[in-house]
Order: sequence, then C-alpha cells, then structure tokens
Amino acid sequence: MSIVNNNSWNRVRYTLYTPFYDHVIRALDTCRQSAIKLLALQPQERVLLLGAGTGEDLRYIPEGVEIVAIDITPSMVEQIRRKAISLNRTITAEVMDGQALTFADEQFDAVVLNLIIAVIPDPNACMREAGRVLKPEGRIVVFDKFLNENQSPSRLRRLANAVIQFAATSVNRQLRPIVDQAGLSISYEESAPRFAQLGFKITVLRKCK
Repeated sequence: MSIVNNNSWNRVRYTLYTPFYDHVIRALDTCRQSAIKLLALQPQERVLLLGAGTGEDLRYIPEGVEIVAIDITPSMVEQIRRKAISLNRTITAEVMDGQALTFADEQFDAVVLNLIIAVIPDPNACMREAGRVLKPEGRIVVFDKFLNENQSPSRLRRLANAVIQFAATSVNRQLRPIVDQAGLSISYEESAPRFAQLGFKITVLRKCK
C-alpha cells in the first residue's frame, strides 16, 4: 500500500473534493448509467454502492430496489444523504471501509464498484469483500480505468502514476488479477462509451461456480 494512498489520506483529500466533486465527475455519468443498466436490477433486490462518493449512482438505480451506500469519507456520506432526499429516494448511507465491510456474508443481489477499484488502497481486499457480501447468483459491475492484460506500465507511466495517485487515482492497475484472486469471474466486458482510449471499461462479474 502506498504511503500516499491510505484511508487517512483518502478521507482528507475527498473531504476537500466534496464541494466540487460532482462538477468534475459528472462527465462520466453516461458511463455510470450504462454500468448500472447492465445489472438489470429488479424491484425488491438489494444493491450495495461501495465507495459511493457523493451518490451519483443513485440517479440510475430503478425504483423499488433497496439501496445501501457506503464511503470512507463522512462528508461524502452526508452528500449522499442530501442527494437521496433531493431525488426522493429512501436509502441507507454509512461511513465504512470498503476493504473491511461490516455486513454479513451474501447480503446483496448486486454490488456497484464505480470508480473505486483504481482509488482504494487495497483493491484486492475490496474485491474480496464485494464478493463475500454478494449472494451466490448475484452480480458486480465495475466501471473504472485499467491497464490491458498484456500491457506493462512504462517507466514514465510509473513515475506519472506516483503523482496522479497522490491527487486522485492509480492508472497502473489491471482488473483481471484483482478479479481472479477474489474468486470471481468476468461474464461481460465492454469499453466505456467516449472514454475507451483512456482505459475505461465496464465489466460485469459473478462468483465462480
């Protein structure tokens, strides 16, 4: 784990980002919508928004779905609650570490991991936890930026990543190793609309049988 990528630093920087976070991140909302649509959520299902940020995903969750949202940053969770009120949605929003969820096993029909796997300090732990709380026939959607499987970061990219990760996110993570170690499998993957050249993908995961 990087000394500039840990829970304490993430709380600090995302507390600072909270007031203008939506203005920066909203350009990716079409991708969020596409990702959540792939889950085909049904009424009475229960979905976990892990690393929910300010709750932009709330806009795309169908009515009748039970929503639980967690984030490590208290100011973000407060923003989620305000957004839910403005959208007239009933949700549960809690401050929680996505690397060590307090939920019991197999509690959710779906888990949304939008723009979190490249940010969270330990993506392996996060993915294992997402799989642990997922029901056997559940599904996970991931929208984020990743290196291709056959791509190794150049020395320049590794140096750039040290700076970028300090401010926001890693640009050097690969998804498949993270998925494999969590006992999950990729059932569908597509390039994210408009952002494919930057490495953004939308991926649906399921538990290995």
